Amino acid sequence: MKVEVIVSLKEGVLDPQGKAICHALSSLGHKNVENVNVSKVITLEIAGEDKEVIRGEVEAMCESLLANVVIENYIIKM
Repeated sequence: MKVEVIVSLKEGVLDPQGKAICHALSSLGHKNVENVNVSKVITLEIAGEDKEVIRGEVEAMCESLLANVVIENYIIKM
């Protein structure tokens, strides 16, 4: 089963990468861009059919490795 995990910074956490991209876009003439948030997508191929079991495994992966839950949120797409 293919699973995507989208990891992004929690609201209120400074996103220096997003700020740099926003500044660069502005300097390239894209003046309408007000804010940029950078996220990452992690794609997993997991053996099995039981969606509940797989979701539980992926949540454990997120909590222990894939996301820093102190400053990041994650969304699991199955």
